[in-house]
Amino acid sequence: MDALDQEARGRGTPRDGGVLLRADGHGLVTIRLRALVTACALGLPVALAGQDVGLPLGTAAPAVTLDDLDGKSVNLGQYVGKQPVLLEFWATWCPLCKALEPSLKAAHAKYGTRVQFVAVGVGVNETPASIKRHLAAAPLPFLVLYDANGAAVRAYQAPTTSYIVVLDRAGTVVYTGAGAEQDVAAVLKKVLGE
Repeated sequence: MDALDQEARGRGTPRDGGVLLRADGHGLVTIRLRALVTACALGLPVALAGQDVGLPLGTAAPAVTLDDLDGKSVNLGQYVGKQPVLLEFWATWCPLCKALEPSLKAAHAKYGTRVQFVAVGVGVNETPASIKRHLAAAPLPFLVLYDANGAAVRAYQAPTTSYIVVLDRAGTVVYTGAGAEQDVAAVLKKVLGE
Protein backbone atom coordinates (compact mmCIF):
# COMPACT_ATOMS: atom_id res chain seq x y z
CA MET A 1 0.00 0.00 0.00
CA ASP A 2 1.35 3.45 -0.84
CA ALA A 3 1.42 6.31 1.65
CA LEU A 4 -1.57 8.08 0.12
CA ASP A 5 -3.57 4.90 -0.55
CA GLN A 6 -3.76 5.75 -4.25
CA GLU A 7 -4.17 2.11 -5.27
CA ALA A 8 -7.33 1.71 -3.20
CA ARG A 9 -9.05 4.90 -4.25
CA GLY A 10 -10.84 3.49 -7.28
CA ARG A 11 -8.59 4.18 -10.25
CA GLY A 12 -10.17 3.99 -13.66
CA THR A 13 -12.99 6.50 -13.37
CA PRO A 14 -13.24 9.06 -16.20
CA ARG A 15 -11.92 11.85 -14.00
CA ASP A 16 -8.72 10.09 -12.88
CA GLY A 17 -5.75 11.98 -14.21
CA GLY A 18 -7.73 15.15 -14.85
CA VAL A 19 -8.19 18.39 -12.99
CA LEU A 20 -11.14 20.66 -12.30
CA LEU A 21 -13.03 17.91 -10.50
CA ARG A 22 -16.70 18.31 -9.65
CA ALA A 23 -17.42 20.09 -6.41
CA ASP A 24 -21.16 19.38 -6.36
CA GLY A 25 -20.87 15.91 -4.84
CA HIS A 26 -22.84 14.06 -7.53
CA GLY A 27 -21.72 10.49 -8.04
CA LEU A 28 -21.20 8.77 -11.37
CA VAL A 29 -24.45 6.78 -11.13
CA THR A 30 -26.45 9.98 -10.57
CA ILE A 31 -24.68 11.66 -13.49
CA ARG A 32 -25.34 8.77 -15.89
CA LEU A 33 -28.98 8.48 -14.82
CA ARG A 34 -29.47 12.21 -15.35
CA ALA A 35 -27.85 11.86 -18.81
CA LEU A 36 -30.27 9.13 -19.80
CA VAL A 37 -33.34 11.02 -18.53
CA THR A 38 -32.21 14.24 -20.25
CA ALA A 39 -31.52 12.47 -23.54
CA CYS A 40 -34.93 10.81 -23.50
CA ALA A 41 -36.71 14.07 -22.59
CA LEU A 42 -35.00 15.91 -25.43
CA GLY A 43 -35.55 13.11 -27.90
CA LEU A 44 -31.80 12.73 -28.42
CA PRO A 45 -30.28 9.39 -29.24
CA VAL A 46 -28.83 7.93 -26.06
CA ALA A 47 -25.41 7.64 -27.73
CA LEU A 48 -25.25 11.43 -27.75
CA ALA A 49 -25.91 11.67 -24.04
CA GLY A 50 -22.31 10.98 -23.09
CA GLN A 51 -21.71 11.20 -19.39
CA ASP A 52 -23.67 14.40 -18.76
CA VAL A 53 -20.80 16.04 -16.97
CA GLY A 54 -20.53 19.78 -16.96
CA LEU A 55 -23.02 21.77 -19.00
CA PRO A 56 -26.51 20.19 -19.18
CA LEU A 57 -27.60 18.74 -22.52
CA GLY A 58 -29.97 21.01 -24.42
CA THR A 59 -28.24 24.17 -23.15
CA ALA A 60 -27.39 26.92 -25.64
CA ALA A 61 -23.67 27.46 -26.11
CA PRO A 62 -22.42 30.11 -23.68
CA ALA A 63 -20.78 33.24 -25.08
CA VAL A 64 -17.07 33.16 -24.22
CA THR A 65 -14.03 35.08 -25.39
CA LEU A 66 -10.66 33.35 -25.24
CA ASP A 67 -7.18 34.14 -26.54
CA ASP A 68 -5.31 32.58 -29.39
CA LEU A 69 -1.73 31.56 -28.63
CA ASP A 70 -0.49 35.01 -29.68
CA GLY A 71 -2.77 36.81 -27.21
CA LYS A 72 -5.43 37.95 -29.69
CA SER A 73 -9.05 37.72 -28.45
CA VAL A 74 -11.23 35.10 -30.11
CA ASN A 75 -15.00 34.90 -29.56
CA LEU A 76 -16.10 31.25 -29.54
CA GLY A 77 -19.48 32.44 -30.81
CA GLN A 78 -17.98 32.99 -34.26
CA TYR A 79 -17.90 29.20 -34.73
CA VAL A 80 -21.41 28.50 -33.41
CA GLY A 81 -24.41 28.27 -35.75
CA LYS A 82 -22.49 27.46 -38.93
CA GLN A 83 -21.64 23.82 -38.35
CA PRO A 84 -21.32 21.50 -35.37
CA VAL A 85 -18.51 22.37 -32.94
CA LEU A 86 -16.41 20.05 -30.81
CA LEU A 87 -14.65 21.66 -27.84
CA GLU A 88 -12.03 19.78 -25.84
CA PHE A 89 -10.82 21.26 -22.56
CA TRP A 90 -7.19 20.27 -22.80
CA ALA A 91 -3.75 20.60 -21.24
CA THR A 92 -0.31 19.57 -22.47
CA TRP A 93 0.34 17.67 -19.24
CA CYS A 94 -3.01 15.82 -19.09
CA PRO A 95 -2.62 12.02 -19.48
CA LEU A 96 -6.30 11.58 -20.41
CA CYS A 97 -5.95 14.21 -23.14
CA LYS A 98 -2.94 12.35 -24.54
CA ALA A 99 -4.90 9.08 -24.50
CA LEU A 100 -7.88 10.75 -26.23
CA GLU A 101 -5.71 12.44 -28.88
CA PRO A 102 -5.60 9.56 -31.43
CA SER A 103 -9.40 9.32 -31.58
CA LEU A 104 -9.72 13.11 -31.85
CA LYS A 105 -7.19 13.20 -34.69
CA ALA A 106 -9.01 10.35 -36.48
CA ALA A 107 -12.37 12.10 -36.04
CA HIS A 108 -10.85 15.35 -37.30
CA ALA A 109 -9.44 13.56 -40.37
CA LYS A 110 -12.91 12.20 -41.15
CA TYR A 111 -15.17 15.11 -40.09
CA GLY A 112 -12.87 18.15 -39.91
CA THR A 113 -14.38 19.80 -42.99
CA ARG A 114 -17.90 19.55 -41.50
CA VAL A 115 -17.20 20.05 -37.77
CA GLN A 116 -15.20 22.85 -36.15
CA PHE A 117 -12.72 21.32 -33.69
CA VAL A 118 -11.34 23.58 -30.94
CA ALA A 119 -8.93 22.63 -28.17
CA VAL A 120 -9.37 24.97 -25.20
CA GLY A 121 -6.06 25.08 -23.33
CA VAL A 122 -6.86 25.47 -19.64
CA GLY A 123 -4.89 28.05 -17.70
CA VAL A 124 -3.78 25.59 -14.99
CA ASN A 125 0.02 25.18 -14.94
CA GLU A 126 -0.01 26.27 -18.57
CA THR A 127 0.95 29.33 -20.60
CA PRO A 128 0.63 30.15 -24.29
CA ALA A 129 4.41 29.69 -24.56
CA SER A 130 4.29 26.20 -23.01
CA ILE A 131 1.42 25.25 -25.33
CA LYS A 132 3.35 26.51 -28.37
CA ARG A 133 6.41 24.47 -27.33
CA HIS A 134 4.26 21.38 -26.92
CA LEU A 135 2.52 21.87 -30.28
CA ALA A 136 5.87 22.33 -32.03
CA ALA A 137 6.80 18.81 -30.91
CA ALA A 138 3.32 17.24 -31.06
CA PRO A 139 1.04 19.26 -33.37
CA LEU A 140 -2.73 19.09 -33.28
CA PRO A 141 -4.56 19.41 -36.62
CA PHE A 142 -7.15 21.84 -35.24
CA LEU A 143 -7.48 25.23 -33.59
CA VAL A 144 -5.97 25.63 -30.10
CA LEU A 145 -7.09 28.54 -27.91
CA TYR A 146 -6.04 29.57 -24.39
CA ASP A 147 -8.41 30.11 -21.46
CA ALA A 148 -6.17 32.40 -19.38
CA ASN A 149 -8.72 33.46 -16.79
CA GLY A 150 -10.91 30.34 -16.75
CA ALA A 151 -13.89 32.00 -18.47
CA ALA A 152 -14.58 29.00 -20.73
CA VAL A 153 -14.00 26.52 -17.89
CA ARG A 154 -16.65 28.32 -15.84
CA ALA A 155 -19.09 28.95 -18.70
CA TYR A 156 -18.97 25.34 -19.92
CA GLN A 157 -18.76 23.96 -16.36
CA ALA A 158 -15.69 21.91 -17.30
CA PRO A 159 -15.17 19.40 -14.49
CA THR A 160 -11.82 18.11 -15.76
CA THR A 161 -9.38 18.19 -18.61
CA SER A 162 -10.30 15.78 -21.43
CA TYR A 163 -13.84 17.22 -21.11
CA ILE A 164 -15.54 17.35 -24.50
CA VAL A 165 -18.61 19.38 -25.45
CA VAL A 166 -20.29 18.89 -28.84
CA LEU A 167 -22.64 21.58 -30.12
CA ASP A 168 -25.04 20.93 -32.98
CA ARG A 169 -25.47 23.31 -35.93
CA ALA A 170 -27.86 25.46 -33.88
CA GLY A 171 -25.34 25.84 -31.04
CA THR A 172 -27.10 23.50 -28.60
CA VAL A 173 -25.14 21.16 -26.33
CA VAL A 174 -25.85 17.62 -27.57
CA TYR A 175 -22.96 15.76 -25.93
CA THR A 176 -20.66 16.13 -22.94
CA GLY A 177 -18.15 13.63 -21.69
CA ALA A 178 -14.79 13.26 -20.03
CA GLY A 179 -12.00 10.74 -20.11
CA ALA A 180 -10.01 8.81 -22.65
CA GLU A 181 -12.73 6.32 -23.64
CA GLN A 182 -15.11 8.68 -25.46
CA ASP A 183 -16.29 7.53 -28.90
CA VAL A 184 -15.96 10.91 -30.57
CA ALA A 185 -16.46 9.59 -34.11
CA ALA A 186 -19.78 7.93 -33.20
CA VAL A 187 -21.04 11.14 -31.59
CA LEU A 188 -20.10 13.24 -34.62
CA LYS A 189 -21.64 10.72 -37.00
CA LYS A 190 -24.98 11.05 -35.17
CA VAL A 191 -24.73 14.85 -34.96
CA LEU A 192 -24.17 14.99 -38.72
CA GLY A 193 -27.10 12.64 -39.34
CA GLU A 194 -25.06 9.86 -40.92
